[in-house]
Amino acid sequence: MPRMRVLIFPTVVALFACVAAYLWGGLNALFTVALLAVLETTLSFDNAVVNAKVLQRMEAVWQKRFLQWGIPVAVFGTRFVLPIFIVSFAAGLGPLVVLNLAIFDPLQYGHLLEGAHVAIASFGAAFLFLVSLKYFFNDRKTVHWIEVIEKYLSRWGGVEAIEVALTLIVLLVSALILPMEAATILVAGVIGVVLFIVIEGVAQAFEMQAGADIAKSSIALFVYLNVLDAAFSLDGVVGAFAVTSNLLMIIAGLGIGALYVRSATVYLVRAKTLESLPYLEHGAHWAIFGLAIAMLGSLFVRVPEPFTGFIGLVFIVLAYISSRREMRKA
Repeated sequence: MPRMRVLIFPTVVALFACVAAYLWGGLNALFTVALLAVLETTLSFDNAVVNAKVLQRMEAVWQKRFLQWGIPVAVFGTRFVLPIFIVSFAAGLGPLVVLNLAIFDPLQYGHLLEGAHVAIASFGAAFLFLVSLKYFFNDRKTVHWIEVIEKYLSRWGGVEAIEVALTLIVLLVSALILPMEAATILVAGVIGVVLFIVIEGVAQAFEMQAGADIAKSSIALFVYLNVLDAAFSLDGVVGAFAVTSNLLMIIAGLGIGALYVRSATVYLVRAKTLESLPYLEHGAHWAIFGLAIAMLGSLFVRVPEPFTGFIGLVFIVLAYISSRREMRKA
């Protein structure tokens, strides 16, 4: 099973991290790291499916770099460095002050990170809304899973930038409902919208050019995948502080999960899973839409992280079952 080799490295890292956690903090630390790793892996599988579709458009060398270079970005960039800058912006503190809190006073850092939840949720919801809506508002899309809905949405795909308009309307309505947080919602949400438009536009522009620029397209897609990973993961970082305030355990647990998700992405590409399971991509985008709704809803009510992940998992499982049934008919 050569394709399974891609899972060897994250498994070795996971075992090493679990042993280190046990030696450092006993069974309690081991359980915490393992729990965070399992949650991150299972709740982010929809991310792996969508990433695999994008990864297919990249050069082989950039597919490898997604796994090799992307690991430090995913573990330390998205789950450690980026939240520090978000907290710094939201709390009006210097990044070095926030870094000092993250290392020496993780409990206080966790409270500050929770306080930045509005900005995190607005950015993530806007970006993920666009990822899912752009997929469904596609008038060239001919394969439909939930046909009664997807076929109708596909007809509207001819309207230019309809997904952007709907996302901005959602942000505006949310800002009107929460006037005290309106500025944060609009600024963070618009940043998510602009970032999606810029990265998607650059990638498509390069893909329209001839072979010499395929490498440039792969670079743009590499950046896009890491931003997508950030949008998926930021809310999970906040939720991890509900499990533990120990930053080392959070980085270890979420890092293991990130490794498995990226390895699963490469496996899906090499095994051509998306070709053999026609509705899996549909289920992943419905899962992303559900996550965007949950992140937006968390601005108004408390949405438990396991509930959010359960929604995505249900869509993935149902899409898998439907795909297998369709392949048997074929």
